[in-house]
Amino acid sequence: MSELEVPDPEARLAELGHPLPAAPQVAGLYLPATRAGDVVFTSGAIPMRDGALTMRGKVGADITIEQAQDAARVAVVNALASVAAETGSLRRIMRVIRLTGYVASAPGFIDQPQVMDAASQLLVDVFGDPGRSARSSVGVAELPLGAPVEIELVVLLR
Repeated sequence: MSELEVPDPEARLAELGHPLPAAPQVAGLYLPATRAGDVVFTSGAIPMRDGALTMRGKVGADITIEQAQDAARVAVVNALASVAAETGSLRRIMRVIRLTGYVASAPGFIDQPQVMDAASQLLVDVFGDPGRSARSSVGVAELPLGAPVEIELVVLLR
């Protein structure tokens, strides 16, 4: 299948209300994404828009599950932006292999998978069945800049 025959994930993201932004700027000594053969690994992406964090706090205390799901969608789009910057196009993605989601959790909060379901669903909405992946949803005490979620992707290229 040529790139021209592959559905346009960027157009689909825009249809869903999540236009692909420029890749997030790095804030340390790391790469936003790195490629090993036909596999791309992203660094952690947080819910930033236009250089600003969309929300801060812990899920289950300061932030509701629904708000955290919105943040997870923003974060996964930012991770996709890093893939696009590394590869030139989201059309290169053949399959999402793995999504790792970190959720800044208040004590006793145990619904991390429900938060990450929003990111997983967005990937399926954009890529279809190849957007379904292995996944971990991990509760953590703190995330960079006070973000409620952070997401890493591993994708296979065509």
